[in-house]
Amino acid sequence: MPRLCKPAVSAPEYIITMEETLEFAKQAHAGKPQLPLALRLIRNTGVLKRHIVQPIEKTLGHPGLTERNLIYEAESKKMCPPVIEEALQNADMTARDIDAIIYVSCTGFLMPSLTAWLINKMGFRSDTRQIPIAQLGCAAGGAAVNRAHDFCLAHPGSNVLIVACELCSLCYQPTADDIGSLLSDGLFGDAVAAAVVRGNGGVGIEVERNASYLIPHTEDWISYSVRDTGFHFQLDRRVPGTMEPLAPVLREFAKDHSWDAGKLDFYIVHAGGPRILDDLARFLDVDRQVFRHSWSTLTEYGNIASAVVFDAARRLFEEGTAKPDATGMIAGFGPGITAEMALGTWGTDGTGT
Repeated sequence: MPRLCKPAVSAPEYIITMEETLEFAKQAHAGKPQLPLALRLIRNTGVLKRHIVQPIEKTLGHPGLTERNLIYEAESKKMCPPVIEEALQNADMTARDIDAIIYVSCTGFLMPSLTAWLINKMGFRSDTRQIPIAQLGCAAGGAAVNRAHDFCLAHPGSNVLIVACELCSLCYQPTADDIGSLLSDGLFGDAVAAAVVRGNGGVGIEVERNASYLIPHTEDWISYSVRDTGFHFQLDRRVPGTMEPLAPVLREFAKDHSWDAGKLDFYIVHAGGPRILDDLARFLDVDRQVFRHSWSTLTEYGNIASAVVFDAARRLFEEGTAKPDATGMIAGFGPGITAEMALGTWGTDGTGT
């Protein structure tokens, strides 16, 4: 069975704290009637700090879409290779062992995908399949694990590299002052993550089953408006309540595998915000502590979009508490509203299939 090995995660050097975020918001949007509510929502996120690819002074400006996309290209090419090298080492793999690269990002656009540059730059084989995913937003982390699982089942013995590059600060829009935009300005952070899904062997989460679910008629709840100034993030006020319809889906998904979604040993869940995690704990009837790795990611990095599930998984590996055959769930949520779900057990070279 395919196994998700220990991810590698890297965040840029520049840091902005919650206190600084609140001060910048007060200065930039002084006098706006929605500002007090936005400030309260930002405080309630619990995000103590975030990492960004540029100093805050540059981040707050807007040089235009062309310049921002050039920054995205330069930063992704700088940040991705060392993270990939670490992920390969974690999986006891080399670039030549990889049969497909899944690259996920919703914060910049390159064509050809960065996968082509990585293949040429890092010594991957020329016949390596390229699978870029650009429009699933935060759900793309879960989707990448699921598509890697599918690929390994379709091509037994294959190995898949996943790369998630999310530079959310490059989507900041200084003139946007709706509640959704102001909240996102205090929630999202930048990070790059990578992980290998091995077709055989290794240590990690042995993926046994995956599924997707779209909440009907919610495609405009999380979206981008693409304008001359770039990507404008649009967030509907109903999004925080999406765990109520999704929790039963997660329960049924686990039940179809003869598992109880409320009685698993570990949970790797996208940290979209505090209410998402609190509601999911309530509707699954679990202690919020089971999402401790997602909470830690949210507190220390903010919402790093598709990279969240890999940072939460990294924390599970480093905690060192997972025992052979421990059962768990991976879940990512994003635009659509889409849920990408997987079930798996903890395996080592001497356990599992």
